[in-house]
Amino acid sequence: MTHAHHTGPADPLAGLPYADRVRTVTADQALGWLRAGWADLRASGWVSLAYGALFVAIGFALTGGLVLAGMAYLIAPMIGAFLLIAPLLALGLYRISKDVEEGRRPSLWRALTAWRANPYHILTAGLILMLYVMIWARMNVVAFALFFPHEAIALDHFVAQMFSLDGLVFTVFITALGFAFAAFAFITNVTALPMMMDRPVDVFAAALASAMAVLRNPRVMALWAGLIVLVTGAGLLTGFLGLIVALPLVGHASWHAYRDLIKEDEEG
Repeated sequence: MTHAHHTGPADPLAGLPYADRVRTVTADQALGWLRAGWADLRASGWVSLAYGALFVAIGFALTGGLVLAGMAYLIAPMIGAFLLIAPLLALGLYRISKDVEEGRRPSLWRALTAWRANPYHILTAGLILMLYVMIWARMNVVAFALFFPHEAIALDHFVAQMFSLDGLVFTVFITALGFAFAAFAFITNVTALPMMMDRPVDVFAAALASAMAVLRNPRVMALWAGLIVLVTGAGLLTGFLGLIVALPLVGHASWHAYRDLIKEDEEG
């Protein structure tokens, strides 16, 4: 398809709300976001790593708590949930990147209180994401009950069933469901939270601008989603420890993605 241009009257998004607020970006820029994120990570010194370590510690505590409570089967859905709410967790990293951008010395306290920039709307976004995660976790439990009606929900039963035909079908179903949830979260959140921290916009305007950024740049944003999964996946595979670096790297890079994708308020 070569006839769709992003400029002039042929713009396929023309007339849609916030369509004029987003820029067209290239794959090279997406790779540049990771490089810029790495530069911010280095510039912020221990602050970003401390921020990452804090969330990794919370992750360990939650995982340990689930194991002790005999609910280890919820660990996989909770990792999925973590990925869904990651844009909210990264709020302080956007603040650190903004500090670096403005030539200020990054502060862990300013990062942890970044929500105060736009408290009501950031809290609303947090509640919406939490509700989304609760729906995701409930869908996992319902799907297991539908596929294995005679099995108790426990990790040993879960593992035993995984290698049956039903287990494989269940795995494919849950993976597809997870992909759909993650895709929707990505589309509505990829620039929303950095935007809400940076300017006084509400949660719906920010989500709409985010969706427009994806619609205007579908291929580049698919590449960006893949890069996020790759970096985060590498962090998860190291027993969460790699997330001490991976989470700040993706968070800082997401700030630069927002900067390139969403026009300044004074721009036409």
